[in-house]
Amino acid sequence: MAEHPDRVDQLTALVDGQPIADDDQPGTSGRLRRLCVTVTEVLPATWAGLSLAEDGKVSGALTGSDAHARELEGLQFTFGEGPCVDSVRTLRPVMEPDLASSGVRRWPAYAPAAHQRGIRGVYAFPLQVGMACLGALDVYRDRVEPVSPGTIDDGQIFADIALTMLVGDDPLSAPGVGVASLDDLLTPSMEVYQAQGMVMVDLGVSLADALVRLRAYAFVEGRPVAVVARDVVAGRVRLDP
Repeated sequence: MAEHPDRVDQLTALVDGQPIADDDQPGTSGRLRRLCVTVTEVLPATWAGLSLAEDGKVSGALTGSDAHARELEGLQFTFGEGPCVDSVRTLRPVMEPDLASSGVRRWPAYAPAAHQRGIRGVYAFPLQVGMACLGALDVYRDRVEPVSPGTIDDGQIFADIALTMLVGDDPLSAPGVGVASLDDLLTPSMEVYQAQGMVMVDLGVSLADALVRLRAYAFVEGRPVAVVARDVVAGRVRLDP
């Protein structure tokens, strides 16, 4: 962020001035949602969302500018492919201005599902610390349009601001408000890990295959993986061999 200190301050101030919604969660979660809303107001974007990563892999959706954005974030975890997945893996921004053409070749499962939900272009920016990556900021558009250098610069700055919120030294923290721990933010992902282990034991398959089974079930049922995992952990859903 040191290369554009003035722009960082400008965008941070816009996030800080974003109104707090009645259903905003306290601390970091609420601030990250407001950051996503600000992204849709500053960039040529219709929706924006954030996903977390662990060990170079997307671990689950974190938040989004609205409910539809949060659903879109979950798609990438469900299919195991998409701009966020590629951005976390390569530690680079991923640009796909035309999801219906070149996007289908890149992500044969994710792209049709995202297109069906109104997405025409999508970009992802890594939340990167050195060679590690905590996740990605995803920017969604409802029309096909080339991405400009200014959009790329601002998108990465927003990702860096989100990263600062996650790791501490948060410029948006109000006095007396603590930053939520990563454990709290990762609660939905932890439920997936727990369900994954239960499916592994129940079906006698590997841990990787257990995640594939969870994703397949979620896809067939048309439900987010995190919701299916919650039902598995609670005993409301049991996958067949």
